[in-house]
Order: sequence, then C-alpha cells, then structure tokens
Amino acid sequence: MHDYIKERTIQIGQYIIDTRKTVRTIAKEFGVSKSTVHKDLTDRLPELNPALAKEVKEILEYHKSIRHLRGGEATKRKYEGKATQ
Repeated sequence: MHDYIKERTIQIGQYIIDTRKTVRTIAKEFGVSKSTVHKDLTDRLPELNPALAKEVKEILEYHKSIRHLRGGEATKRKYEGKATQ
C-alpha cells in the first residue's frame, strides 16, 4: 500500500471520529469517491490502526442504523421544495 493511501486512511478515520459526518460528505470533502472512503475505513484501516478502526466501525454502524430515516427526510425536503415552486 502506498504511503499516501495510508496517510489518507488514517486522516479519514480520525476525521470521521471527530466530526461524525457521513461517508458521502467526507468523500466530497476529501475529493475521493464514497467507495474509496468506505474501502479505506472498512478494509485498510483495521490493518493500519485496529483501535481507530473499532471506533470508526461504531460510527458507521450508527449511520447505517438511521439511514432509512435520513432518506425519508431528504425525500420529504425534495418534494416540499417542488410543491412551493
């Protein structure tokens, strides 16, 4: 694994713990795809820093558990905006 990938993986892991943002948001902020962020956090991070990976996994599981609520909110906002136009 290249050094820049290792550095990015650790940075993203620490960032998600500090901010508790979603994978999609972090991907935009780091300029990579959400697939890359997910692979960094689930595959690469446990090899590099198992303790950090455990904390990140808890956050990812939380986001997964509430995703059905977030999707509903986004859809609601989408159609409320169209109704007023």
